[in-house]
Amino acid sequence: MVQKSKPPAAAKEPERPERRGEPKRRGRPRAYEPEIALGKALDLFRKQGFAATSLDDLSEATGMNRPSLYGAFGDKRELYIKSYQRYREDARASMVEIFREEMPVRERLTRIYAAALDIYLSGETGPRGCFTVVTAASEAVSDPEIRAMVIEGLTELDKAFANCFRRAKEKGELPANADPAALAQLASATVHTIAIRSRARVPRKELEAIVKGAIDVMVGSKG
Repeated sequence: MVQKSKPPAAAKEPERPERRGEPKRRGRPRAYEPEIALGKALDLFRKQGFAATSLDDLSEATGMNRPSLYGAFGDKRELYIKSYQRYREDARASMVEIFREEMPVRERLTRIYAAALDIYLSGETGPRGCFTVVTAASEAVSDPEIRAMVIEGLTELDKAFANCFRRAKEKGELPANADPAALAQLASATVHTIAIRSRARVPRKELEAIVKGAIDVMVGSKG
């Protein structure tokens, strides 16, 4: 019996030589947007706080597995700090022009508090309040880095308000004996109280009444 000859084996393609200095390709490319993922983490931390938010929660919210989270943002604490930094940048951007523009002090304060309420009352599942007051202040007790960030944020707000009242005093909108620093602390305290009450789901109309009363105390009731 004549044996059938086996077909010749296909010749292997020569391996492509690796060029010196050429980076090796490993794994799949990232299929997520870091800024979007950070925004999702920020939303979750604002809603639940640091301790109540697990890595599984963050993985589900961002659509990233744990190794990807670690690779992009570090551990949970680092992601929390990055989220808080993002919150502060966004909040600052929403108010910076109101502080800079020329306008009567009452109008300025009214617009500042309206912008703050827009931030505090936002959230798909309900008002989230202020990241600084509601969640970061709790972590500041035991974490020096977060504490420094909280103090920096509070001081920055006090200074912005003090400058606002100083300009109003120079324009004659406030009496000669007005103390811009003391008024600034009162203005900041009003921000903090509406942040807490927002989180507790106090209606906006009631929060606006608090704001109006505080402004009347700071700059005089409107005749």
